[in-house]
Amino acid sequence: MDMRFSLSLPCEALSIPVVRRVVGDALRGLGVSEDCVDDVLVAASEACTNVVQHARATGDYEVAGRVDEGVCTLAIMDRGRAPRPAPEERGILSESGRGIKIMRALVDDLDIDSMPDRGTVVHLRKRLTWRDGALVRRLDRSLMHNAG
Repeated sequence: MDMRFSLSLPCEALSIPVVRRVVGDALRGLGVSEDCVDDVLVAASEACTNVVQHARATGDYEVAGRVDEGVCTLAIMDRGRAPRPAPEERGILSESGRGIKIMRALVDDLDIDSMPDRGTVVHLRKRLTWRDGALVRRLDRSLMHNAG
């Protein structure tokens, strides 16, 4: 089963819950396990928060998602200038700069592509786990039965 969606959102904090709602509802509707949905939502929220805080651009940013062959892929794209490098020394209690570490811990693959004055794209990929009786599993069994 292949599912795709794309959102164009204002570069504002109020857009982040919209992303969480759309992505969460889509994954839950397919039958993705709640733990897996939570991981994807936290990682996506971190990426969107980085856009809102660091893109230095007005206007919109985009979230494109795809579920294909049991993998969820999200691309969070802004059109701002690439962020300045983070300072080497951060205090142990500093909250700034933890977003990338959090994303890496929650997804299977994280890539960040930045080009000065063209923007940044954060690619998140997560192999999905399913609830028992998930829609995808029922459809796969039905297709297998009809083909056999």
